Amino acid sequence: MTTVSELRAGIATNLGSVTGLRAYAYVPDDPKPPIAYVIPTGISFDTAMGRGADTYSFTVKVIVGRWNERTAQNTLDGYCDPTSSTSLKRAIQSDRQLGGKAFDLRVQSMSNYGPIVLDDGITYLTAEFAVEVIAS
Repeated sequence: MTTVSELRAGIATNLGSVTGLRAYAYVPDDPKPPIAYVIPTGISFDTAMGRGADTYSFTVKVIVGRWNERTAQNTLDGYCDPTSSTSLKRAIQSDRQLGGKAFDLRVQSMSNYGPIVLDDGITYLTAEFAVEVIAS
């Protein structure tokens, strides 16, 4: 049986393929952009007969520095563009079985693109990606 921790770690490993992006399987205490981290958001149990599979939902949050509005938005746009070399969709889906821990995964959507103020009082830019993973 696959654990939530193993699935989070697999998604973070896939995110690690994006050059210059710090990828975490957990919510870091002191995020240093550019960063992406994985948040479990739900589990639908028994989505296949006889405990054959569960469907896990995750949010991948990406945060970029806002040293310059245009540069920050262009950087975040690159992460959001499904065909760019820094595409988070492409990175997350690069190993859809997460090293054998899942049957499949899919990046479903990107949302919540906009500013965020972190504990340091600095405004950054963020976006969130909804990821669905099917595993047993």
